[in-house]
Amino acid sequence: MNFEQVQECAAFVREKHQGEMPKIAMVLGSGLNSMADAMENATILSYEDLPGFPEPTVEGHAGRMLIGELGGKPVICMQGRAHAYEGHEPEKLGFATRTLWALGVETLVLTNAAGSLREEAGPGSLMAITDHINFSGINPLVGVNDDRIGPRFPDVSEAWNKELTGTLKACAADLGIVLHEGVYIMAKGPNFETPAEIRAFRTMGADAVGMSTVPECLVARHCGMKVVGVSSITNLAAGMQGELTHHETMEYGAIAAVNLEKLLRAFVAKIA
Repeated sequence: MNFEQVQECAAFVREKHQGEMPKIAMVLGSGLNSMADAMENATILSYEDLPGFPEPTVEGHAGRMLIGELGGKPVICMQGRAHAYEGHEPEKLGFATRTLWALGVETLVLTNAAGSLREEAGPGSLMAITDHINFSGINPLVGVNDDRIGPRFPDVSEAWNKELTGTLKACAADLGIVLHEGVYIMAKGPNFETPAEIRAFRTMGADAVGMSTVPECLVARHCGMKVVGVSSITNLAAGMQGELTHHETMEYGAIAAVNLEKLLRAFVAKIA
C-alpha cells in the first residue's frame, strides 16, 4: 500500500477536523451503529469523501468516520468497514487502519458481529477476543513492504493486547456485564459457514466466527498500534440452531450493542 496515499488521506482528515486528534479509535461492526449516535461534538466524514477509502456496501455499515467524544473522552469512531467478500483487494482492507495510524491513533478497539461456537455464549452476549485464527485465505500485509509503516515480518504472538483486555474485563465486572472470552476465527464469506466447517473450527480451538476484524488487527499490529476487541454474538453457528440470516445479525447486534456501548464508554474513560 502506498505510504503517500495514506498520508494524503490523513492530511485531508486533519484539514476537516481542526481539533486535537484522539489516540483511541473504535471500529463498529454490523448492528452497532447506535454507538456512533452516542458521540458528542463530532466531526463527521463520509468514507466516500476520504481519498483512497474503500466504501462498505453492507446493510448496517454506514460508512462514516466520526471524530469527537464518548462520555467526554476523545475518540475516533469508524462506523462501518470494508469486507473481503465485497470484492475489495486485501491491501484495501487495511487502508482505514493505516490512516488512523497516520493520524496518531495508538489504541484500536475492534468490534464485530459474530456467530458463537459455544452454547453458553448465546445471541445478545459479548465476547472479548483473546486471539484469532485467520481462515480467510487473505492477508493485507502481502506485497511489497514499506518499512516506514512497519516491519516485513511483524510479530503477532500477542496480536490482542492482554493488558487492555484485562482492563476491558475489569470494566465489564464493574458494570455487572457478562463478558465471555475466546478465539475469533475469520472466514472470508459472504455465505455463512457449513455445519461441517463449524465442527472443524471448534476442533481448531475457535469460539466465535465472523467475516472481518483479522485484517484490521494484522495491519494495526504491523503499524505498532495496540489492539483490543469485542465480538457481539448475534447467533449460534451453523448446525447449532435453525437458518442463519443477516436480519438476525442486525437484530441481535442491536441487543448486544446496549451492553457494548456501556462497556466501551467505561473502557475509554479508563484508558483515555
